[in-house]
Amino acid sequence: MKKNLQWRVVLTLAVVGGAIALAYPFNDTKIRRGLDLKGGIHLVLQVVTDDSINIETDHVIARLEELLKKNGIAFQKVAKEGLGRIGIQGALADDEAKTRDLLDEYARDWDYSFGADRAALTLKPLVAQFLRDQSVSQAKETIDNRINTFGVAEPLIQRQGADKIVVELPGVDDPERVKELIKVTAVLEWKLVKSGPAPDEATLLQATGGQVPDDAEVLKGDAKRGQGGYYLVSKVAVVTGKDLRTVRQVTDEWGKPAVSFSLNPDGGARFEQVTGANIGKQIAIILDDKIQSAPVVEDRISRTQGGVIRGRFTPEEANDLVIVLKAGALPAGIRYLEERTIGPALGADSIRQGLIAGFVAILAVMTFMVVFYKLSGINAVVALILNVVILFGALAYFKAALTLPGIAGIILSIGMAVDANVLIFERMKEELAVGKGVMSAISQGFSRAFTAIFDSNLTTIISAVFLFQFGTGPIRGYAVTLTISLVANLFTAVFVSHLLFDLTVPKTAKTLSI
Repeated sequence: MKKNLQWRVVLTLAVVGGAIALAYPFNDTKIRRGLDLKGGIHLVLQVVTDDSINIETDHVIARLEELLKKNGIAFQKVAKEGLGRIGIQGALADDEAKTRDLLDEYARDWDYSFGADRAALTLKPLVAQFLRDQSVSQAKETIDNRINTFGVAEPLIQRQGADKIVVELPGVDDPERVKELIKVTAVLEWKLVKSGPAPDEATLLQATGGQVPDDAEVLKGDAKRGQGGYYLVSKVAVVTGKDLRTVRQVTDEWGKPAVSFSLNPDGGARFEQVTGANIGKQIAIILDDKIQSAPVVEDRISRTQGGVIRGRFTPEEANDLVIVLKAGALPAGIRYLEERTIGPALGADSIRQGLIAGFVAILAVMTFMVVFYKLSGINAVVALILNVVILFGALAYFKAALTLPGIAGIILSIGMAVDANVLIFERMKEELAVGKGVMSAISQGFSRAFTAIFDSNLTTIISAVFLFQFGTGPIRGYAVTLTISLVANLFTAVFVSHLLFDLTVPKTAKTLSI
């Protein structure tokens, strides 16, 4: 065997052998199935990006109130006047210069103007757009962390458009639990209880003349946790979820599921100080503006001691609370725009029908090639089989999901692979018709057909790249399998098929079965 053939044979055997090793055994551990074949949940979520603007506005209001007082600037109140708008009411005329200097230094993201006894601030459009975009990115990352901790195998979590996130979870059979896990904002706070519980808000506020004090707010207890009624709590939190250092699921002294926590040094110091100064009073543990429990502070809690969150949790609920606290709070609220639950029976049916379609397509194409092109058709059949082997090896290597549209992509690539062989064989016929020798016809057939084959495959690959970039779920699966198949097609239909002719057709051959 000539050296030119030796390296080509070695390369072909290496590629095919590697593909077989990667794909064998052909099961879920090697070739994972997509959502439409395995069953699971498909969700389209919308991030309420207005929340990120409101959160930033609240932070700026609190900061401005503190700075105005600190700098001795008289004002009546700082209030939100709409989305991304703040009004400072008061006799600012005498202190306008000082107020301008303060806003220039501490409110650079806001445009402002002064009128009669007031200043109006408006969030700059570019800053607002940045906050919205950031909230979607952070929400995607938080959801990703929660899902990965939940233990879903091979989830797809992808941003779509300006404010949407697509979540696909193969194999999940409890959609309500997953939806709750994703949607909970997970803002955890500890606040001192001023009064409560009371059966209704009016009863709660009797001692304050029916008005909510400026430094307090009314929150409702979570009846599901055995903490019903209304509470008047401090507006400022003692510590928040951001102060958590560790959090894990435990059982309390009654053997019930609970969640233990410890705080970082800064949060622990504040917690120790507040609990020491409020022995005998209640402190509310609040998750997403609902009071989970309101235990009485019996003693100073050491900064290294931590605590326990109780609330009639089931083991699953306690575990989910640990997950969301570890993953962090969502930066904005979430709305569900679309939900589809696909059962495994549908997936099994799709697999069966897809495989039948694939086998029928391969068998029909093989039969046509052998009948029409005789022995040369067998060459094309061998190249076609190797194409499929390389495809599944590549799917296993890249850990790509096989979807129903992906199976359609495989069937389409089979047609394109045969089309490449047809182009080559027809070119060879033309060369033989003008009196060229067999070996020359083979060489010229491959050479002259290569440009058309390469162009058609390349343009289809470019289209598949765009489908992968902008598609979701099954569409991306279609793009992946189609791209891999077309790359494998260039190798098998051109390189391997030519090698087979060189190995099987003698140099002295006078005729070619084609």
